[in-house]
Amino acid sequence: CLFTSGMWHREMIRTCDRLGHCLTKVSPLIEKVSDHKDFKKLLRTRTNVLVLYTKSASSGGAHLKLLSDVAQAVKGQGTIAWVNCGDSEGRKLCKKVKVDPSSKTNGVEVLHYKDGTFHTEYNRPATFKSMVAFLKDPAGAPLWEENPEAKDVVHIESEKVRCGVCKRMQPIFQQAATETKGKYVLAGMNVHPAEFDGLKQEFSVKGYPTFCYFEKGKFLHHYENYGATSKDITDWLKNPQPPQPKTPEVPWSESGSEVFHLTDESFDTFLEEHPSVLVMFYAPWCGHCKKMKPEYDEAAEILNKEPDVSVLAAVDATIHKSIGERFKISGFPTVKYFEKGEEKYTLPHLRSKDKLIEWLQNPQAPPPPEKSWDEMQSSVSHLGAEDFREFLKKKKHALVMFYAPWCPHCKNAVPHFTTAAELFKEDRKIAYAAVDCTKGQNHELCKQEGVEGYPTFNYYNYGKFSEKYNGERGVSAL
Repeated sequence: CLFTSGMWHREMIRTCDRLGHCLTKVSPLIEKVSDHKDFKKLLRTRTNVLVLYTKSASSGGAHLKLLSDVAQAVKGQGTIAWVNCGDSEGRKLCKKVKVDPSSKTNGVEVLHYKDGTFHTEYNRPATFKSMVAFLKDPAGAPLWEENPEAKDVVHIESEKVRCGVCKRMQPIFQQAATETKGKYVLAGMNVHPAEFDGLKQEFSVKGYPTFCYFEKGKFLHHYENYGATSKDITDWLKNPQPPQPKTPEVPWSESGSEVFHLTDESFDTFLEEHPSVLVMFYAPWCGHCKKMKPEYDEAAEILNKEPDVSVLAAVDATIHKSIGERFKISGFPTVKYFEKGEEKYTLPHLRSKDKLIEWLQNPQAPPPPEKSWDEMQSSVSHLGAEDFREFLKKKKHALVMFYAPWCPHCKNAVPHFTTAAELFKEDRKIAYAAVDCTKGQNHELCKQEGVEGYPTFNYYNYGKFSEKYNGERGVSAL
């Protein structure tokens, strides 16, 4: 080491071949390996190793210079090693591991080893940013700027994008960037890291993606069409206008409906005063609740005027949580029938006005519920928000089906998905998993994973989202 001006600096190693051709300086953080036992020990003791094989000491000069910087950036997270297949010891090692960099155009081969075994050939761009990103997350998706189709998007320190809507909009944004090249600049930036919190606050970035429009360096307004096509974006850029103010949605309880809206405080008293009550537990964001509300309103308009028939009430379980917890409400909408203040039936089959009226005019015990999918014995792993990520990160290949129990397409897919899972049940690295998006906190998880309809099939590699599966749903295809 050299000590200068109160700072320690590691002296760089200069390596020369037998002909005296010297390399660019190489960082001591790069492990030089030539012995097979040392190589095996390295893989045994390090979990994340990128190995540069060169046909000679001089052929890997550019790579060694680059990898010296990469090694510094990933210190403590990954290891970089170098094997010179041109010297006598290195040649033996290369032969044993069946690597021949001389067969490559540039005389180098870069391979990655994970948890002691070969993982993959490094075939992403030989750039500092790409190599650092790869070593920090070897199973993750490539950076957005590595996509050749994104060449016309200006990337501002962009890294991996995990947001489902962002991924869906990337090709649209890329196309718009190409179509408007030379007229407008379309840029992309990953502001998720904490270091950008100030910037997020300044430009009101509260979710992803957020589009900000600037003119002459000044932020003017947001663009909020998240279902846009590339034409929508290019047309908007010709005449940028601020988003129109949204009309706030009137809460159901204030809409003048005939339904009685109950609270934590009024619930028990209301049930004491009314001998039979049908209660719909709902969440304002729930699409199926929104679909059922007009049916429920129309039924209430008829039934709440008949003195001898049950009345219809509703509880917003996202506000009046103690009632929701008391009756173990885990999905929306949930319809329950109460008699003399006591819970009597849960009625999942009542959704339309006609069914509601017909049943309440002659209340009967509902048919016994079908066994839910997660109660049936199978090789499918049923996951929730609490164990989803922990489970998937241990699996090399995982196909996850996001579903809703009421969805007919999901019901059709279940037997095929279950049979496919059975075929791979002995392979610990392969998993077929399922998430019921209507249960508890799973709704938020499904939103995070880009689920917009049922069923949605996502493929994961060691816990990292790779792609959506849109193929056939038969056993052999799955």
